[in-house]
Amino acid sequence: MDTTVNEGCVAITMPANSYATSTSYGKGWECQWGYREVDATCEPIPVPSHAYLDAFGRDWQCDRGYRKSDESCVAIDVPPHGYLVDGSYGSGWKCERGYNATNDACVAIKVPEHGYLTDSSFESGWSCDRGYKANDRSCVAIVVPANGYLVESSYGPSWKCDRGYQAMGDSCVRVNTPQNAHLDYTGSDWDCNRPYRKQNGKCLLTNDQQ
Repeated sequence: MDTTVNEGCVAITMPANSYATSTSYGKGWECQWGYREVDATCEPIPVPSHAYLDAFGRDWQCDRGYRKSDESCVAIDVPPHGYLVDGSYGSGWKCERGYNATNDACVAIKVPEHGYLTDSSFESGWSCDRGYKANDRSCVAIVVPANGYLVESSYGPSWKCDRGYQAMGDSCVRVNTPQNAHLDYTGSDWDCNRPYRKQNGKCLLTNDQQ
C-alpha cells in the first residue's frame, strides 16, 4: 500500500499481524485483534492464567473470582459467610445478610433484644423495633407521655404531642388559648382571631382597630 508524502507516494511498511487502515493520517496500519503495538511491531498480548482477552482484543481481564495483580490474576480470598461480587474495585466480596465485613472476615451481627436485621452494609446492620430507639448497642423503650404519640424519626424524642398540646420537657402540656384566639396550623401554639393581635400573651384590639 502507498501513501502520499508531499507530492509523492511511498509504500507503507506493515509489520506482521497488522492490517491497513483507510485513514489519511497516522501510520496507516493497526494491529490485529489479540496483538498490540510494540516498537512499530505487532506482538501477541500475553494472557496470564485465569484471564481472557477483552472484547476489543487489546487487553486482558481476569476471570470471575480472580483480580489483576501486576501482570497476573490472583484468586480472591472469600471468607466464610461471604460471596463474590463483580467489580474492579473493593475487596471483590461482600458478606451475607446478618454479617458485617470486619478486616478480612465476615463477623456475625449481634442484634439486641427488640431489634432486627437491616439490609444496610453500613453502620450497625440492625435497627430497633417500633417503640424503641438505639442507645449504644441496645434498644430501649421510647417513653411517650400522656397526650403524645410515636413518630418515625432518627433524631429527637421520637414522639410528638397531640393537637392542642405542646412539648415541655418530657411532657405534653395543654395549650392555654386566650380569649379571641385559636390553635395555629401546628396545633401546638395559638394565633389571634382577626382583627385581634397578640400582645403580652393576650389577643387585643389596637387603637386603630377600636
